[in-house]
Amino acid sequence: MSQPAKRRHWAAQLIKNNRGFICFIIGMSVFRSAFADWYTVPTGSMLPTIEVGDRITVNKMAYDLRVPFSDVSLLRMGEPERGDIVVFDSKAADNRLIKRVVGVPGDTIAMHDEVLIINGQAQRYKVTKESAKALFATELLGDLAHAIRIDKTRAMHAGNFAPILIPNDHYLMMGDNRRNSADSRYYGLVPRGELKGKAHHVAFSLDYDHYYLPKRERFGESLYSYSE
Repeated sequence: MSQPAKRRHWAAQLIKNNRGFICFIIGMSVFRSAFADWYTVPTGSMLPTIEVGDRITVNKMAYDLRVPFSDVSLLRMGEPERGDIVVFDSKAADNRLIKRVVGVPGDTIAMHDEVLIINGQAQRYKVTKESAKALFATELLGDLAHAIRIDKTRAMHAGNFAPILIPNDHYLMMGDNRRNSADSRYYGLVPRGELKGKAHHVAFSLDYDHYYLPKRERFGESLYSYSE
């Protein structure tokens, strides 16, 4: 048997003997591409909601059913809502980001002294903790309550912006760590076609400062809470 024939025979045997495992790998790849995945959070732009080292579960079918391994949408499954935490591939930032939807199509959004003004109405805030370095508060977006962080050690570069009317299929995104987030205040509105999915829970979390040990209290933590 020639050398090329031996290689082909070896490859055929390898595939035959590992058919189940290969099918499993292909199936998992398709599942993660089109249906659900997790996302590693490398920065603190969503503190305190999402911590550095969190692995976040992402529902990729929340907004679109896509052809696996592509951005081609076959069917719209739903529309992002104000307060959703979304993973998206930002062409403007040349990076994959995770931020919170603050403005949806048809909204007029402004910000004054770090208070969001949505359709002419200032959002409600409740300070929960304050130190010399940071202020923590609960921000209400409709019936969704979520925490934000204001870093007092950083200047308020983007604490104000004039009213913006959000056009169709575009979204205004912001990080919960308001003075430490490069978001729509820097990169502009996010087109719907860049959205990858809706984040839901913390799958698990690693403590980068302590030998990458898991943070047991973060397992299965929901990213959302609602006001009564």
